[in-house]
Amino acid sequence: MFIVFALLALAVVVGLYRYLWCRLVRDTTAGRGWARRTGTAAFVVGPVLMFAALFAEVGHAPFALQRTLAWPGFLWMALSLYLLLAVVAGEVLRPLLRRAPARPGRGAGNRATGSREERPSQPTETTPSNTNPTRRLVVSRYVGGAAATAAVATVGYGTYGVLRGPRVKRVTVPLAKLPRAAHGYRIAVVSDIHLGPILGRGFAQRVVDTVNATQPDLIAVVGDLVDGSVRDLGPAAAPLARLSARHGAYFVTGNHEYFSGAAQWVEEVRRLGLRPLENARTELAGFDLAGVNDIAGESTGQGPDFDRALGGRDPARACVLLAHQPVQIHEAVRHHVDLQLSGHTHGGQLWPGNLLAAAANPTVAGLDRYGDTQLYVSRGAGAWGPPTRVWAPSDITVIELASKRA
Repeated sequence: MFIVFALLALAVVVGLYRYLWCRLVRDTTAGRGWARRTGTAAFVVGPVLMFAALFAEVGHAPFALQRTLAWPGFLWMALSLYLLLAVVAGEVLRPLLRRAPARPGRGAGNRATGSREERPSQPTETTPSNTNPTRRLVVSRYVGGAAATAAVATVGYGTYGVLRGPRVKRVTVPLAKLPRAAHGYRIAVVSDIHLGPILGRGFAQRVVDTVNATQPDLIAVVGDLVDGSVRDLGPAAAPLARLSARHGAYFVTGNHEYFSGAAQWVEEVRRLGLRPLENARTELAGFDLAGVNDIAGESTGQGPDFDRALGGRDPARACVLLAHQPVQIHEAVRHHVDLQLSGHTHGGQLWPGNLLAAAANPTVAGLDRYGDTQLYVSRGAGAWGPPTRVWAPSDITVIELASKRA
């Protein structure tokens, strides 16, 4: 069954790339010249690099190879998406442009003046009759050029948005059980940094600087910190040791930690000064802070245990839960959590990925309510795969808790 599915998926990918090649290369070139050969090479090499980058990361290839393939391969992935969307949109314009009346050429003007050039000239060896592009070719070039320009600009701006670092969002969340003394308590929520073959130590430092500049009372790193082993990414994660908050920094695992060796990363973040909450809880002044492992840990017997993290606590105290995936909200409701802080969705990362994210998650981004439990989902600080975001900007969110008794 898997082989059948893989073959069907491959056939779809090949068909889509053939469609793009036809519209952007074959239909925009007059013959088998250098332009067509160059375009064809791009549509062969690009997909090869894309799949090579994907398989290298998933297959834990040598890190040097991952870094070599990641930039061209993953950028081609993003570019392919927006080339496809732009070319499909161009299909609406194509017939309209073909039917548009042509502007009069020189011949019409010459006939008006009675010039001798009004007589049609016969083709010669030096002025062949087929040198001017046909109308179909001109339209294909206009539409293809516009589609390529739009796709490159979209991916370029989306990549710049990721590399410059996340912006700070501030959200106030009222909690009925929060005492007056804890009114205004600030939690910096950081998710989905995704240190890996593209986003490295420099990016981690930008995230740390941004978090520290908010001067939070507490920092919550809610999973998907890395895409790789401690051996490969330990130096990239080192700036996290400089995270600074009055009540410290806490960490829970995301699904990507279990692809990268969760146990070694839990120990590494502990060494860096963060406190892992592995199905555990701590009592702070004003509220309980709990954390559960990600669902991906279930395959190794390290999944979330809400009873262990939340059982036996004083129900009169407010409770804030760190859980990577928004789908864990249903257990949070059952355990009377007041606020769950999550990430995982990236806000969809690449539009229209938000539609897929919405189908798989109860909330894609922002603050929502489920019964008496509120859920806040961060879009995340980094990006997975392409270092690109479109209509889903990266963020670090400062949650300010508000007491209804204040």
